Amino acid sequence: MNSPISHLKAGIVGKIAHFTNDEIAGKLMTMGVLPGSKVQVVRIAPFRGGFYLKIDGINMVVRLQEASNIVLEVV
Repeated sequence: MNSPISHLKAGIVGKIAHFTNDEIAGKLMTMGVLPGSKVQVVRIAPFRGGFYLKIDGINMVVRLQEASNIVLEVV
């Protein structure tokens, strides 16, 4: 099942299938967020203000706009 991170709940684990926006994909890939990376949704801020993720063992926070453009293949 593929789903954008913005539609998932905390605790979900998956791999990045693809990005839906090339501009945001470029920014994320320069930070090491690549297709095939293992992602865990650790926590979601109130009102979906930010998504606290663990990506290949590295903790990071992305905004709703970025989270909606990262499509995960949920394992």
